Amino acid sequence: MVENISPGVSARNARVVLFDFDGTLSVIRSGWMNVMVPMMVEILADLKTGESEEQLRGMVEEFVWRLTGKETIYQMIAFAEAVGARGGKPLEPAAYKKMYLDRLWQKIESRVDALRKGRADPEDYLVPGSLDLLDRLKARGLKMYLASGTDEIFMKEEARLLGVTKYFDGGVYGALDDYKSFSKAILIQRILSTAEFQGNQFLGFGDGYVEIEEVKNVGGVAVGVASEEPACSRVDEWKRLRLIGVGADYIVPNYLCGEELFSSLFPA
Repeated sequence: MVENISPGVSARNARVVLFDFDGTLSVIRSGWMNVMVPMMVEILADLKTGESEEQLRGMVEEFVWRLTGKETIYQMIAFAEAVGARGGKPLEPAAYKKMYLDRLWQKIESRVDALRKGRADPEDYLVPGSLDLLDRLKARGLKMYLASGTDEIFMKEEARLLGVTKYFDGGVYGALDDYKSFSKAILIQRILSTAEFQGNQFLGFGDGYVEIEEVKNVGGVAVGVASEEPACSRVDEWKRLRLIGVGADYIVPNYLCGEELFSSLFPA
């Protein structure tokens, strides 16, 4: 179940781990792309440019994927630019973000409510094998950070509801209203600036373009989580190809292969 894309690459020197949240640990927001992309296509189609919905979807999916892992506002900035480029009068990116989050909340409200009221088992909304993997990494003594493009106020609650906050002694970080003040790249550089860690001591886990790219940019090792959500039982080929394209060293559908993954990352 572990696909080694970069034979010979291991994380035996790793001392710090950076996890993405949505799609990498949490599946509370599973299906978000099926909310964001249709919303954008619907608005663009109303401009009647002559482009087919299929053409618009392909264009939208490209920039949504490329910006996955960055703060949501960046996808909305790119969308506003797409509206303007087609002769439309775009709203402010923040207005599009609110529109998207309102639609997404309709999809996920029942999931969050079930977790809040104890009607759902947190493991129902975790990528399978997550807790075992986090236990293994913690036992190895690695310093762990959790970072997300989702608004911090939401992702912190969701991380707490899933019982994973305790693992991240480095901190739990999400998107801020001042979106230029935080990103995964900024967090990595902040960690490096302490001189406690070097780039080649980074291990990253993510299902999006951004976190894989940023970990590889500093010389770290990256595990791409190419889950076909929400079951996360097999590899999504679309995600797999894009994660490999941006530099993932390993591809997994979930962490049920924890022992195999661990022995690959940390060979004796």
